[in-house]
Amino acid sequence: MTPPAIEVSHLCKYYGPVAAVDHLSFTVAPGELVGFLGLNGAGKTTTLRILTTFMPASSGLARVAGFDVMYESMEVRKRLGYLPESVPLYPEMRVDEYLTARAKLKQVDRTVRTARIDGCLAKCRIKEVRRRLIGTLSKGYRQRVGLADSLLSDPDVLLLDEPLSGLDPVQQQETLNTIKELSGQHTILFSSHQLSDVEKICDRVIIIHRGKKGFDNHLSTFDAGLVTVTVEVKANPDDAAKAFAALPGVDRANGTPAGDGWAAVSVESQPSKDVREAVARKAFEKGWGVRRVERKQERLEDTFMRVAYQRG
Repeated sequence: MTPPAIEVSHLCKYYGPVAAVDHLSFTVAPGELVGFLGLNGAGKTTTLRILTTFMPASSGLARVAGFDVMYESMEVRKRLGYLPESVPLYPEMRVDEYLTARAKLKQVDRTVRTARIDGCLAKCRIKEVRRRLIGTLSKGYRQRVGLADSLLSDPDVLLLDEPLSGLDPVQQQETLNTIKELSGQHTILFSSHQLSDVEKICDRVIIIHRGKKGFDNHLSTFDAGLVTVTVEVKANPDDAAKAFAALPGVDRANGTPAGDGWAAVSVESQPSKDVREAVARKAFEKGWGVRRVERKQERLEDTFMRVAYQRG
């Protein structure tokens, strides 16, 4: 069995009494492109900083490419590319000069250094600005210079912290295309709070809330997830739920009082079954008044809102 490219187990990080990361556990397989979601302050950046060996964890375990971030930090850094939210660049340097200096710092072999820089410029679509001063570039180009920097050592793992922050729609799409092209060649953990961006390129999502994992699954599960039809009928909630639960294609039904003798019934079915007509017909047969029939399938946005705004 292939070991995970990223392994996080019961990871904790405390700032005094405040838990920024609270017993967080997940793995990322080699070549996966995973969206790492959460509200601002959920613990995404803190987790990435621990994985990059920038800061120590309070407890727990984290490995990158099979190496412990605490005890084998130099081995981790050799196999890791990191793009922070605010890219630290030298505005007085030209793009070529900056990437050459960074390649030397990363000990990229001098026999392949020029070819590696050219390849990173091409991958990140910045060859046309290679002679320009970094300080004269737009934020979109500076972001891509930072991405090229993270690729110089041809790392096994890429950690991207809000790589689309502050970019205009065209720059966002270009950067998304670049990240998507890099998947498979590299394992990518992509931190963001923009759900539409994650849906466009990621295979899987991890959602955290107050440092804890609230959801971890492949995006394909949303296409296969249960559909809920909510119907409001003038009936006893239990009687309505029992009647609708007996319909073909219905997995389960649950009724609750909605006031003034009305019941709100949630009727769950598989995506291939649209039970709205059958539900309405059953209500007509029973002589129940109907004032609402609504069909809804949970999407990433629904899951995010449920996890990110949970109480407690």
